[in-house]
Amino acid sequence: MPMAQRPRRNRRTESLRSLVRESRVHPNHFILPLFVTEGKNQKTPIRSMPGVNRLSRDLIIKEAKRAISLGIGSVALFPVIAESLKDTLASASTHADGLLQRTIADLKNAYPELTVITDVAMDPYSTDGHDGLVQDGKILNDETLPILAAMALAQARAGADIVAPSDMMDGRVGYLRRALDAQGFTQVGILAYTAKYASSFYGPFREALDSAPKHGDKKTYQMDPSNRREALTEAELDVSEGADMIMVKPALAYLDVISALRSHVHVPIAAYHVSGEYAMIKAAGQMGWLDADAAMLESLVSIRRAGADAILTYAAMEMAEKIHG
Repeated sequence: MPMAQRPRRNRRTESLRSLVRESRVHPNHFILPLFVTEGKNQKTPIRSMPGVNRLSRDLIIKEAKRAISLGIGSVALFPVIAESLKDTLASASTHADGLLQRTIADLKNAYPELTVITDVAMDPYSTDGHDGLVQDGKILNDETLPILAAMALAQARAGADIVAPSDMMDGRVGYLRRALDAQGFTQVGILAYTAKYASSFYGPFREALDSAPKHGDKKTYQMDPSNRREALTEAELDVSEGADMIMVKPALAYLDVISALRSHVHVPIAAYHVSGEYAMIKAAGQMGWLDADAAMLESLVSIRRAGADAILTYAAMEMAEKIHG
């Protein structure tokens, strides 16, 4: 049958498919999330996240070495804080000898070329389990900002390359930028969690950090999953306040939001392939329902295709190994 166009011609062989492939993932697109805990030679599997562990600082260094060898140049740190160190003001977050600050210093001393990204939010350190300051059951916005700034400054002093406010308080990007600049940390970047949704996909992460809210939920500050236009407003604000990069979290259920932001802003966009999204694929693979590696890689390609420049994913190591063959 005569046809001017036969799209299948470009799909005939792997070399042809590779030649015309539009979206690719490479290890240098990955940011590896790491859960750090106290102790030495401590490796505690996270039940709901197969293949992911809480690691002590010495093992974090080994994990970073392996990541670098696979072409992964960035890590994001999340500390597991003992209940005895938590209080309503997240005071432990600012201690120079705190777990996160010591881990940052360890990594930068061992691998200066590694990009270390740190989370800025109160929930890992707070007895309330909320990202902001709680008073009479309400999460206070403006009163939270100085606490976040002190946290970001402690991380910057320890050597963090990028601080990542994930709290979703209004005005926090500008507040952090001014605080960092005032203390001479003009080169420390800000990766703003711009569109962080009040999602059901965070459960395994909260188990990993034991940071679930002790009361209520996070719907007064995290975004409503029904909204997309609101993400454009958040992006405009964050970029105007000084965000160097912005984040969409979760990723797979919000590919339309990533795409909309890619058309709307010119700063790099990161997407967080969150714990629940990761765990579903791993669990289905364990049950034999699908090829977990193929499904994981396909999911990460879809995030890139939507417009993300970087992807935080717990599958970074195994996917980097698969990509390298």
